[in-house]
Amino acid sequence: MDDLFIKQEELTKLVNKIRPAAKKGRMASYIPALKESNPNDFGCVIYNGTEIIEAGDTDVLFTMQSSSKILSLALALMDQGEDTIFSKVGMEPTGNPFNTVQALEEENPSKPLNPMINAGALVVTSLLAGDTGEEKISRLLGFIRELTGNKTIQVCEKTAASEKKNANLNRSLCYFMKSHGILTGDVETILDAYIRQCSILVSCEDLARIGSIIGNNGKNHKNQKSIIPAHITKIITTFMITCGMYNASGSFAMKAGIPTKSGVSGALLSGLKDGTGIGVYSPPLDSKGNSAAGVPFLEKISDDYNLSIFSTYRNS
Repeated sequence: MDDLFIKQEELTKLVNKIRPAAKKGRMASYIPALKESNPNDFGCVIYNGTEIIEAGDTDVLFTMQSSSKILSLALALMDQGEDTIFSKVGMEPTGNPFNTVQALEEENPSKPLNPMINAGALVVTSLLAGDTGEEKISRLLGFIRELTGNKTIQVCEKTAASEKKNANLNRSLCYFMKSHGILTGDVETILDAYIRQCSILVSCEDLARIGSIIGNNGKNHKNQKSIIPAHITKIITTFMITCGMYNASGSFAMKAGIPTKSGVSGALLSGLKDGTGIGVYSPPLDSKGNSAAGVPFLEKISDDYNLSIFSTYRNS
């Protein structure tokens, strides 16, 4: 494995330079537990399988929120196969907000446009193997622990309880899809599993380690064991580019070109094409629901070090 593309002092300088951008954002308000996060937290970890560097507030734990969607999709594809998953969920980007009902009403037969919007992610979670919601989440936790090498990863029950009290929009999405035969099973069981999935606690290092495996074609760096099959890694990486940043995905692809999945906790999970992972956390959000400091940070680091997957060459 080559050395990291960036040096420790360069990363620290960049984090400090971008940190003030967080002041332009707002904390997520519709999940009470997220409002309690420290708006001043900003951390980044970069890992390539052998070398790891970090800068900022990297000791903070936070919930994955929508950054978990890429992993539930990978596991569901491993469980059910592409034909089953994509018979229920589409593959197309959307310019609508991630929690919209509009697209479901306009589509026929009310199939979610992609697995990264809430409606699609709810369907994906329902298709995880397991007879109960607890079995589904137990398997997803095991999968994430294997990807990160962190056996202590757990669900934040406080956040899950907070989200469940404010889950009426997601509940309505479930019942709408159930009425059209897209979603099967008990709505409350599926909703509970989805909420617990979003409430999984991680660190910037955990995200960086996940991203590094995605960037390494789904393989563990140390033993080259395939954790995510190559064809599924290709699928989830594609969705990270086309749909990973909500309805700002096109702009982010142009400006950064880094496969990334965001979450309303302020999480950003990125996997570079050389097997390097980047984990970023800064909770204030921009108008699209992405980290107000994390997005310009990734855009800047991509521009400075030529990291875009659409670039032909990298700086030496």
